[in-house]
Amino acid sequence: MLGSFRKADKMKSQVLFLFLLSLLRRAISQQIQYSIPEELDKGSRVGNLAKDLRLSVQELPARKLRISAEDFFSVRAENGDLLVSGRIDREKICGRKSECAVEFEMVADNPMTIFHVSVAIQDINDNAPRFIAKSIDLEISELALPGVKFPLDSAQDADAESNSLKKYLISHNEYFSLSTKKSPDGSKYPELLLEKPLDREQQNSHHLILTAMDGGDPPLSGTTLIRIQVTDANDNAPVFSQDTYRVSLQENVPRGTSVLQVMATDQDEGINAEITYAFLNAPASTSFLFILNPNTGDITTNGTLDFEETSRYMLGVEAKDGGVHTAHCNVEIEIVDENDNAPEVTFMSFSNQIPEGSDLGTVIALIKVQDQDSEQNGLVTCYVQEEVPFKLESTSKNYYKLVIDGALDREQKAEYNVTIAATDKGKPALSSSTSVTLHICDVNDNAPIFHQATYVVHMTENNPPGASIADVSASDPDLGPNGQVSYSIVA
Repeated sequence: MLGSFRKADKMKSQVLFLFLLSLLRRAISQQIQYSIPEELDKGSRVGNLAKDLRLSVQELPARKLRISAEDFFSVRAENGDLLVSGRIDREKICGRKSECAVEFEMVADNPMTIFHVSVAIQDINDNAPRFIAKSIDLEISELALPGVKFPLDSAQDADAESNSLKKYLISHNEYFSLSTKKSPDGSKYPELLLEKPLDREQQNSHHLILTAMDGGDPPLSGTTLIRIQVTDANDNAPVFSQDTYRVSLQENVPRGTSVLQVMATDQDEGINAEITYAFLNAPASTSFLFILNPNTGDITTNGTLDFEETSRYMLGVEAKDGGVHTAHCNVEIEIVDENDNAPEVTFMSFSNQIPEGSDLGTVIALIKVQDQDSEQNGLVTCYVQEEVPFKLESTSKNYYKLVIDGALDREQKAEYNVTIAATDKGKPALSSSTSVTLHICDVNDNAPIFHQATYVVHMTENNPPGASIADVSASDPDLGPNGQVSYSIVA
């Protein structure tokens, strides 16, 4: 009787396990959106994932919530709060993009479910405009006519949109005015305008304060000093052959590859027509990647270009003659993607213990496939390499489900080695793979079988009680208790 109760309990456990495993089919993609300002303190609350996903606090321990953006956020297991766990610097994460968001996945178990979470990062005015140079030195001929313009070094402001740099101002004076111009890439630079003739004999230098202001509330500002030396002669400024030079360049080209040549001419003669070239306000990261020949205007690469890191460079170039005049142009370098990243296959969650006889379509694992390349180079096909009773089904955003696609019989095969392969559509294509071992669990699906259908026994009379008269034998291919055989005589 006790053995019968134990067998019934085990059967109930197996049925419950199969039911829970079948719930994996309900794994779905949902997206939760939040919005926070940058630079929130560590531990600040973003929102309550449990409430927004309609999960009760009581079921959170069993769901085992976990997220893939641990550098920035964490989830509190007790109540499902999404908390800030690291510094969130919008400028470091998204640069000057108008929209910025940190996107990540949250996985919950029992049943297995994946949620897409997007946290929009709002800009705050935490960066003041800043001039790279502490001063700007100009030489202007006393023969310069009113109306001549002098482009000045621009200020840098890491903030975006309304908090970015908006205008320039100069200290009050009677000789110069200032206007704000926009470059092709959208950045703003100041331009100095001569309002009245200069007289070197009366005043041979001018000192002006140039101020850059952003659009924050309250606004932030930065200043630099303009030092103007009044000189003689040289009445022609250099002129570039183009205002903007554009070129496309493959990523990973060797160091020293020629990019293009900028060229400016000057109608003056002698030393006043000798032109030298230099990058204008180039950040340190750009100067490491490109070299400009000051005499010829040739630009060559000085490092490795990576499309996945930066897809476009905007460089300012200044041409200065041997006297007082300068001219500016822009160089736009588009980086062309190459197929230099293989797809990555990641198991977000999986169960490697599968009861035999499980239903077709039961979800075994959730798999994420990603490729850092773009367009065709980033399009990935995912598949199972072996001939096994499992297949992949696409869900959303490069996610796949590994599901049962055939009958599982532990007595026929107790485990399967499954290799998930991913191949992109680049030329030549790149691929990668990862393997898992799936173990098939025993279910009591086989009845004991006697080795003989009929046993014929001959015995002598007058045998004492307890004497052996015959041996019978039966076997069961199931494992453990499912395969243990007991005998009884049925009247």
